[in-house]
Amino acid sequence: MKKFEVYKNIRKRAVIFGLPISLFALMMMSILASLMVIIFSFSFVIIIGIFIFNAALYVALTRISNNPQLFQLAKAFPKIISNKRNSGFDYEQD
Repeated sequence: MKKFEVYKNIRKRAVIFGLPISLFALMMMSILASLMVIIFSFSFVIIIGIFIFNAALYVALTRISNNPQLFQLAKAFPKIISNKRNSGFDYEQD
């Protein structure tokens, strides 16, 4: 008889519409805010602008989720790794 392993980390890789759950929640908040603006605005230009903004946000979020190195500003590893305690004194000459 086969034994199946329980996969407990399903939420880590869960994807909705090609976005991770946190980015999908951001997209839904943007859509809800856009709907509020559409309900209370009577300008056709604003409505078209909101649709363009939501489409651009979706494209940007999918690119960010596919390539997470875009926003990595710091290097992955420090220059020096040491176990010495840092005393706070700097003995080098300026």
